[in-house]
Amino acid sequence: MVGTGRDMNMEEKKYSGYIGVFDSGVGGISVLRALVRELPDENFYFFGDSAHAPYGDKTVSQVQELSMAIADRMAEQGCKAIVIACNTATSAAVKLIRQKYSEGMPIIGIEPALKPAATQEHHGRILVMATPVTLKLEKYHELSGRLAGEAEFIPVSCSGLADRVEQGNLDAPDVTDMLEQMIGAYRGRVDGIVLGCTHYPFLKKQIRKVMGDVPLYDGSEGTARELHRQLVRYGILSQSDKPGKVVLDSSIHTEQEMRLYEQLFHFHA
Repeated sequence: MVGTGRDMNMEEKKYSGYIGVFDSGVGGISVLRALVRELPDENFYFFGDSAHAPYGDKTVSQVQELSMAIADRMAEQGCKAIVIACNTATSAAVKLIRQKYSEGMPIIGIEPALKPAATQEHHGRILVMATPVTLKLEKYHELSGRLAGEAEFIPVSCSGLADRVEQGNLDAPDVTDMLEQMIGAYRGRVDGIVLGCTHYPFLKKQIRKVMGDVPLYDGSEGTARELHRQLVRYGILSQSDKPGKVVLDSSIHTEQEMRLYEQLFHFHA
C-alpha cells in the first residue's frame, strides 16, 4: 500500500518500525523501488527534500546540515533503520550520521556503482555521470583510485540534471538536449556508464537515445542487499507475512509534487 506522509496520524513515533529512506528529492525513489523489491514485507517511509533540491550543487556543509536534520527527524519518529538514497548526501554526511546513530540502528548509504561496472567492463572505459559535489569528495576519489587498475573512469559533472528530473515531464526534448551536451561527445567511446546520482536511473531511456545501447550501472540493487544484511545483523528484519506499507513524503507537499512522487514510484523504464 502506498500513502503519503500527511495521511499518517501525528503522534510521536508515527513511523515506529519503518525503514526511513531519504534523498534530496525524487531521485531516491529509484532506490526505494529496489528496497521494496528486496524486502517486500518491510514498511518504508520515504522523504524527498525537494524544497532544497538538488544537493549536488550545494556546499558540503549545507548537505551535511540538511541530511542530519532529516536523519534526526526519522530517528525521533521511530524509524528502525535509515537509508541515505542519495550519492551526494552519502558522500558528505554518512560518517556524521553513523557516528550519532549506528550503535542503535543500521545506517545505509549508497555509492556510485564503479565496482560492478569495473567487474563487468574489465579494462574498459567507464563514463561516470554524477553531481559536482559527489565528484569532488574524497569518497569518490578513494573508490575510483582503488579500482583504477580495473577500468578507466571518465567523470562527467552533470550540474542541473537532477534538478531537471525534479521538474518531471522527462520525455520533453530539452532533457535529451541536456544529455547530448553533457555526454554526447562520448558516444561510441565508452563501454559502460555509471549513473552516479539516484535521479539518473529515471533517464535510462533518454541516455540510451543519446549514447546507444551501452550498459548502465547504478547502486540501488547493492544498497538493497546491504540493507537486508544489516537488518538481519541487527535482528530487526520484519517477520510479517503481509506486504509492507510505503509512505511517500516531501518537503514540498503539494498535490502536483506528490503526484510526481507516486508516478516515479510506479515508473516503468
